[in-house]
Amino acid sequence: MEFGHYSVLLAETIEQLQAKPDGIYVDGTLGGGGHAYEVCKQLTTGHLYGIDQDEDAIRAASEKLAPFGEKVTLFRDNYCNMKAILLAKGVEKVDGILLDLGVSSYQLDRQERGFSYRFDAPLDMRMDRRRTLTAKEIVNQYSESDLYHMIRDYGEERFAKNIAKHIVKARKDKPIESTYELNEVIRAAIPAKMRRDGHPSKQTFQAIRIECNGELEVLQNSLDDFIDMLNPGGRLCVITFHSLEDRIVKTAFRRNEVPCTCPPEFPVCVCGKVSKGEAVTRKPIVPAEKELTDNSRSKSAKLRVFCAADTNL
Repeated sequence: MEFGHYSVLLAETIEQLQAKPDGIYVDGTLGGGGHAYEVCKQLTTGHLYGIDQDEDAIRAASEKLAPFGEKVTLFRDNYCNMKAILLAKGVEKVDGILLDLGVSSYQLDRQERGFSYRFDAPLDMRMDRRRTLTAKEIVNQYSESDLYHMIRDYGEERFAKNIAKHIVKARKDKPIESTYELNEVIRAAIPAKMRRDGHPSKQTFQAIRIECNGELEVLQNSLDDFIDMLNPGGRLCVITFHSLEDRIVKTAFRRNEVPCTCPPEFPVCVCGKVSKGEAVTRKPIVPAEKELTDNSRSKSAKLRVFCAADTNL
């Protein structure tokens, strides 16, 4: 089974990860195992740990990575638990960590998962179907104010206020249960002349998905731990697809590179906080023209890389 055959920024990520044959690496968002496969190809005595909360991803990646045998260990879990997962295996430090955020092509293309506005399906959007909160609950139970802020902040949707208002009005008659029902509500909330630029539901569906899976909180709460887990010279590579994700990564990298909290007027640092490394990418790496042509879903992808301080220097 394929879990989306296309891995975004694949060559660039592998180049930046700088995998060593005897290194220990973690793919925290395994998907179909595309990135992990390329890392495993470079390992001799090294090991790859793969994590994904989606059972379909674990199944697909298990098949793809089967040729590497005992060099690979997979876990069905959320990457925010990476530190505890590895400690349980006796692993405190690793040489590289990879995160490819957002929703996979496979999840978007599987109609019954309810991620896409292109198919009529029950409103679900859970990456981990063991979770209880679904898109249907968010749409039908959140207050108008909460819906507005969610759609505005996570979807960056200019008509967020009107969409929230229309959702609350529509659900008074009957619950909004399917993606197509939600599409119709959103379409009615956006002026006809403003619907020409892409599908009107795109940004609202993105906002609901991010909320449903707690994506931004998980990212925000994980990055410092991941940097602490790196061996000297180890690298953390993060691919984002959303401006808020990218901002979280950029801010975390800067905070770990320049952690000093002394007031600017102090002539010397007295807080004692030491840099944990540096952001290798001052500007994010973005897909080349060929990739953009081959895969339109790579359009908003950005790769940022952090390299842990080398204590030998």
